[in-house]
Amino acid sequence: MRSAFCGRVAPALSRREAIEKSGLGLGAMALGQLLGLDARASAKAAPADPLAPRRPHFSAKAKSVILFFMQGGPSQVDTFDPKPALSRLDGQSLPASFRSEDLNLQFIKAGQAKLMGTRRSFRRHGQSGLEISDLFPNLSRHADGLAVIRSCFHDSFVHGPALLLMNTGHIRMGFPSMGSWVLYGLGSESSNLPSFIVMSDGGIRSSKSLFGSGFLPAVYQGTLLRAEGGTLIENLNPPEQLSGQDQRLLLAKINEWNRQHVESREDDSRLTARIRSYELAFRMQMEAPEVGNLSKETEAVRRAYGVEDPKTAKFARMCLLSRRMVERGVRFIQLINNDWDGHSECDDNHVKNAAATDVPIAALIADLRQRGLLDSTLLVWAGEFGRTPVMQGSMGRDHSPYGFSIWMAGGGVRGGKAIGATDDLGFRAVEDKVHVNDIHGTILALLGMDHLKLTFHFQGRDFRLTDVGGHTNLAQRLVRA
Repeated sequence: MRSAFCGRVAPALSRREAIEKSGLGLGAMALGQLLGLDARASAKAAPADPLAPRRPHFSAKAKSVILFFMQGGPSQVDTFDPKPALSRLDGQSLPASFRSEDLNLQFIKAGQAKLMGTRRSFRRHGQSGLEISDLFPNLSRHADGLAVIRSCFHDSFVHGPALLLMNTGHIRMGFPSMGSWVLYGLGSESSNLPSFIVMSDGGIRSSKSLFGSGFLPAVYQGTLLRAEGGTLIENLNPPEQLSGQDQRLLLAKINEWNRQHVESREDDSRLTARIRSYELAFRMQMEAPEVGNLSKETEAVRRAYGVEDPKTAKFARMCLLSRRMVERGVRFIQLINNDWDGHSECDDNHVKNAAATDVPIAALIADLRQRGLLDSTLLVWAGEFGRTPVMQGSMGRDHSPYGFSIWMAGGGVRGGKAIGATDDLGFRAVEDKVHVNDIHGTILALLGMDHLKLTFHFQGRDFRLTDVGGHTNLAQRLVRA
């Protein structure tokens, strides 16, 4: 046999010599295989951190989101979409030109509908002259920072499906919420607090579906915190008789058993999430009480938010906690206000809900700006749909997904503008229409994520927040002066 190195003939080896010389190599191969098995076993026992911070697809200013969700459906014609023609036609029948087969109302027959103008007054605010109703005197002071989108629409006039559309992008249950997608795409910048937090000043329609992780790993689901006084999370504090060292040992043993359980159930992400929740809860016992202690805020700050005022106290606490959480790297915060479902006495309903939220939201905007956090925090105000310009009962308004308003601020958004328009009566979006998939694609874009690339493979196909739709032209308009 010829050596490839020097060209001379190498002496032949006997079988005994071959075994002796190659034995060490075979052992090394076996050892390498065993080490590889050990490494893979360790990887199963301690998987890579799914919440580790990740780079966005492209550069973006926004790092976190605060979603003000006005559950129940605020009326666009009473808040951010003035309609003088509707006021002039108050009490008259809905014109035939506005009736069509695709116009579905839940409780009103279109042929019997009477128009109802707003009882609010609209004024121009700021240098931009953005028109906002008198429901929001404090928010109006930030008009030059708000971008109102008046041409939103989607496909459901029933609360349940509409809530799912606005929060998950799909009309059916089982899909990940917007906050879960954001956390999946960007990871967390907070190691001692949940990175997707939900607070409500009342009940939550559709329950956990609005902040669940769907088919994404369970570690990305939202954490519901208590907005009222006391501890943020029930049962967070350890028993008094359990020392820190004993608790650490107990936690380590529980995690050891849980990891053994996970090894035989690799596809159940709930187990991995449970392990991480124990670890996070241990760290939160130091962090959460400090975050929730609003007495550390100055009296002037608490007064500005309305923490001491019974009318605003609940939502004020939620807003102030949100600022403290954004400071600590929490990625997505969802604040739910109840309940804008004005089927009867719509104006009274809106006056009450606006009074509870106007001061706290305005204070949060000012506070974030003063602390240099507004440019990196995207604020979104929305409900699940709008309401009809026709009357339900004596003074109510029915659900309407055909044209409604939301607004955005911070996070690179250039405010002082209204985008899109509904028709003369505020019934349908007619100019620069923005579907819910476009809203979600825009929020992702402002966070530096391409909604077409943020996918998760499930049941044989790739899914995304924006389903099979979504455009980001709106994002470009929001960031332009």
